[in-house]
Amino acid sequence: MRPSGLLIAAPRSGSGKTTLTLGLMRALRRRGVKVAGAKSGPDYIDPAFHQAALGRDSLNLDSWAMDEDLLAALAARASDGAELLLAEASMGLFDGVPAPPGRSGASADVAAALGLPVLLALDASGQAQSAGAVAKGCASFDSRLRVAGVVLNKIGSPRHLRLAREGVEAAGLKVLGALPKQADVVLPERHLGLVQAAETAELEARLDALADFVAAHVDLDAVLALAAPFVAAASPRVALAPPGQRIAVARDAAFSFLYPHILAGWRGRGAEIAFFSPLADEPPPLDADCVWLPGGYPELHAGRLAASARFFAGLREFAGERPVHGECGGYMVLGESLTDAAGAIHRMAGLLSVQTSFARRKMTLGYRDATLLADCALGRKGQRFRGHEFHYASIAALGDDAPMAVAVDAYGGAPAPSGSRRGLVSGSFFHCVAEVA
Repeated sequence: MRPSGLLIAAPRSGSGKTTLTLGLMRALRRRGVKVAGAKSGPDYIDPAFHQAALGRDSLNLDSWAMDEDLLAALAARASDGAELLLAEASMGLFDGVPAPPGRSGASADVAAALGLPVLLALDASGQAQSAGAVAKGCASFDSRLRVAGVVLNKIGSPRHLRLAREGVEAAGLKVLGALPKQADVVLPERHLGLVQAAETAELEARLDALADFVAAHVDLDAVLALAAPFVAAASPRVALAPPGQRIAVARDAAFSFLYPHILAGWRGRGAEIAFFSPLADEPPPLDADCVWLPGGYPELHAGRLAASARFFAGLREFAGERPVHGECGGYMVLGESLTDAAGAIHRMAGLLSVQTSFARRKMTLGYRDATLLADCALGRKGQRFRGHEFHYASIAALGDDAPMAVAVDAYGGAPAPSGSRRGLVSGSFFHCVAEVA
């Protein structure tokens, strides 16, 4: 039996998508529904909360970085063995970058490509009947989409609910529920978004509270009735080819940003993943073919990393013979030094000459189209990849290493050098989402 699916979206960020999504996931799972999760766009943190709510990996679906064939393949992988796929949108439903139709990175493109009906989370604070105009605008803006229902959020009183509901229903849309203003269901945040799932205190209790909150105010049967079969194609297609048969991957509180769809693709191609923890001063296993240092929050653990002598000694020994690659935070750790927010300088691996700093925060955010300038763990010279940057760290000194790639911002502009490479070591602030087929 084919699973059904639904995209939970909103007109803008901060409307309550994550609250609604996590509450529905946990509440429906408690009912015995086999629920799977997905996240539209480049996001590491929300899928980890999905995984905690559901007990299974949630995959990313990105309409800018992935073509429709890859989206369909990943939708099939995400929903394997499930009855229902709940996909969480990013930002506003139609927010993306300048691109050909269907490839803007907007969540609307994912819904259109897969045929997912949309459940709209609508923040009704500061308005009443006008909520209907907003909902109607979302429903009519893109003819490819079907906005199947609305959940109102931040309702202040019974009168507020009555007026907002009347506005939405006058626009021809169903109201499936209304969430009252309630500050104690908010998840904690930090500079790259929510605090990570693994670090959130009493996470299970918080997820159960979200489920109770949503179940008390949303018609779960009506939500299930909105879901519809979607486009999914079982395929061996992977977003990124494995860089070796046995891949040593750093994983702990400092290195946690590696997309589940990348790991699933590597495993699907027969690769073995060997996790190790730099924060526990563990060296990478020397019998691996490649070391992969994901992004994360090394700036929060810089002193502890700098004192991890066994980790750095093992990493340097490995890099003398086999490839090592670092993404964003991993790139920072491969460099000469990392300056933390207090201005303290911490020595890092010294395998690349870059020096990075978190002392003066400046956000860098956006999609990138990168072409490799030489062979490295990421791929072969000339290969193109789509991904993104999202960091507050800056480069204090680049050194004399060769650039790893040239990258073009999705908003345009000239190609610019990206990252560093020296010998078998490569790294960049670029997070890879998918190879360009």
